[in-house]
Amino acid sequence: MYFRNLAKNYFMSLSKEELIRKYNIPGPRYTSYPTVPFWDEKGIDKKDWITGVQKAFDESNSIEGISLYIHLPFCENLCTFCGCHKRITKKHSVEEPYIDTLLKEWKLYLDILPFKPRIKEIHLGGGTPTFFSSDNLKKLINGILADADVTDNYEFSFEGHPNNTTKEHLQTLYDLGFRRNSFGVQDYDPLVQKTINRIQPFENVKRVTELSREIGYTSISHDLVFGLPKQTLESVVNTINKTRELMPDRIAYYSYAHVPWIKGVGQRGFDESDLPKDEQKRELYEIGKKMFAEIGYVEIGMDHFALKHDSLYKAMKNKTLHRNFMGYTSGTTKLMIGLGMSSISDSWYAFAQNNKSTEEYQAIVNNGEIPIFRGHLLNNEDLIIRRHILNIMCHFETSWEDESLQFEELPEVTKRLKEMENDGLVVFTKNGLMVPEKARPFVRNICMAFDLRLLRNKPKTRIFSMTI
Repeated sequence: MYFRNLAKNYFMSLSKEELIRKYNIPGPRYTSYPTVPFWDEKGIDKKDWITGVQKAFDESNSIEGISLYIHLPFCENLCTFCGCHKRITKKHSVEEPYIDTLLKEWKLYLDILPFKPRIKEIHLGGGTPTFFSSDNLKKLINGILADADVTDNYEFSFEGHPNNTTKEHLQTLYDLGFRRNSFGVQDYDPLVQKTINRIQPFENVKRVTELSREIGYTSISHDLVFGLPKQTLESVVNTINKTRELMPDRIAYYSYAHVPWIKGVGQRGFDESDLPKDEQKRELYEIGKKMFAEIGYVEIGMDHFALKHDSLYKAMKNKTLHRNFMGYTSGTTKLMIGLGMSSISDSWYAFAQNNKSTEEYQAIVNNGEIPIFRGHLLNNEDLIIRRHILNIMCHFETSWEDESLQFEELPEVTKRLKEMENDGLVVFTKNGLMVPEKARPFVRNICMAFDLRLLRNKPKTRIFSMTI
């Protein structure tokens, strides 16, 4: 009866529009905890990083394997909505030296590992991985796998640009073991595409989607974005209707993160008055979510939707869903090594980020050094808070019944959440909490109540995108 009465009162005190106005504040997306701006200023030395990598490897390689994120930063054109670390160039002569450097960096890690790694996940991100020729991608993956085994349930995936992904790309990567791909669509409206400098006709997306299916890919994802400049309810509905024609296995429906003070000129290619305002933007999300549900997609975590045959949906049902710097994944590995400029690695006990300059990254690796320039050693409190935030982001619930998940400031955290409880955003259980389905758009705000580093060191300038 208690929960039924609570359910009746969800959002009764404030309207949806009022909740959006109240909670639409700058906040992290929680691909890690602590989030990058709150890593310790003293950083991490390479000796401590190597020790953390070896510890995570010893604990997990034989059980679950490891993950690799490989950053391929080159793009031929600048998309003015993009917040990724990239290098704009039309010179494909950069490919081979960069691939050679990636393989040298991988060798540096192999040299510190006590025995042969077992790879569970590889993800090629960017930038534009399909900027690279299929031959160079083959050289990269063969080089990675030459001194590694793969787990029985391995999952290899890559991001592709619909305009330059060829049948040869798709076949080559499939033959190397890739079964998942994702294509950036954003929005099909010509005015929106022109505004964000991302012109790609529906026919191009259809071509790579159908080719992927013909070749045998089992999970195809389309990335859509709401809140883009010049975007309207009509353009979003049209985009989703076109997406329905292709029925990708997964859909990532991202909120546009407008952070030009961080990303510079790349996100200043349009007037901010062109951006949908708070209530308008939320309406774009709500109509998208409604339309996805009508055609069989299930909401997975934050921003993601999947059909019920997809591994992401199964991971949600089995409570094995995980979130890291690659986003949501269907399996967990304690150790994720990031290769390439700007890549972030995660040993569970520590984070480390590679140098963000392509030239400096290559110079450091070619000098025989692991190219990290900053990082963070997690203390015991960090590890506990990280677990709670992961639980909320992946499962929309968490518990502190186990003493190992309790921490000194827990009473203050639950006190901060009382207002959210009154607004119907959380439901307290005996020794934990759950997030009602209607409150999922506010999940970042709920996590912020646990974010002790953010609360202790509130930024004096804006460093995050808006949460809603």
